[in-house]
Amino acid sequence: TLYNRWKRWSDNGVFARIMVGLAAKDTDPRTIMTDATYLKAHRTACSLRAKGGGRGRQIDRTTDAKGRPIRFFMSAGQVSDYTGAAALEHSLPQADWLLVDRGYDADWLRKALQDRGIKSCTIGRKSRKKTVTYDNRRYKRCKRIEIMSGRLKDSRRVVTRYDRCRETYLSVIALATTVLFWL
Repeated sequence: TLYNRWKRWSDNGVFARIMVGLAAKDTDPRTIMTDATYLKAHRTACSLRAKGGGRGRQIDRTTDAKGRPIRFFMSAGQVSDYTGAAALEHSLPQADWLLVDRGYDADWLRKALQDRGIKSCTIGRKSRKKTVTYDNRRYKRCKRIEIMSGRLKDSRRVVTRYDRCRETYLSVIALATTVLFWL
């Protein structure tokens, strides 16, 4: 059936490889952006409750300078942004700048990026004792990743998760981003 083929291709990562292959061909490597967005699972995907983390999930995504997605990672809905950054940190492409919002302000992340030769443009948290300087003009470009999230959430299948399996849901996201941004 069609679903069985979709599930098999999702488990083999076909849709993710298509998106990553198209992204690798036409990505601007100078500036990348990372952010997370919360997505709610539909009640028919209630098997998620048994696995922990409630019905919500968080998608951590990395985009190029034009706001086109190049990486995705799914985490539990109640985790903080820099927990997702720890998972994405090693898979980030080599870039000159990483633009992230206040949720990613952590000293260990700044040090890890500095060791890789990536400059971070992050607003410091309000609770930070020592203020952090950042390039305001460059930081304003972060709105592109929010615009990408809005365009992606126009798809009903993406904004409300009906799939119980993580791989099939990530395939829906990969297919939607491929059609919206790379074709």
